[in-house]
Amino acid sequence: MHQLHPYWRMDYIEAPRYPASMLRPFSELPGLGDDRAALIVHRSALSYLLLNRFPYNPGHLLAVPFREVADLEELTAEERSDLMEEIVRGKRMLAVLKPDGFNVGFNLGSASGGSIAHLHAHIVPRWTGDTNFMPVVGHTRILPQSLDAVWARLTQATKA
Repeated sequence: MHQLHPYWRMDYIEAPRYPASMLRPFSELPGLGDDRAALIVHRSALSYLLLNRFPYNPGHLLAVPFREVADLEELTAEERSDLMEEIVRGKRMLAVLKPDGFNVGFNLGSASGGSIAHLHAHIVPRWTGDTNFMPVVGHTRILPQSLDAVWARLTQATKA
């Protein structure tokens, strides 16, 4: 048997989760006053981008409207436009990670697998060959970089 020693993973495992008192994180995170702690990497007038605390891949972003709605049809035309601009901005920000492609999408409705009813889009960077045996055999994802390190990289890239 081979041993895996991803010692750097402990930073991610020990990273703070949403406080139990936070019942609606996407509505409450923007008001925390600390975008780094909230993992918010950009704010626009009507929506914002943040790193997913439970990412599929490093850099997995969420584009979230400030106004809490459950479906795309509930957004105004201005909110839909702003949210799409945030999705495009997120994709551009992720270029610093040099992905080979992206998955972009929404989980609409409880049957779709969405765990939070507040509408949000996923922007997931992908690399050729980024799938490995761990999700299939061990039901575990291996992330090569901590959320804090990715936050720092993405926010630095937007300042350049």
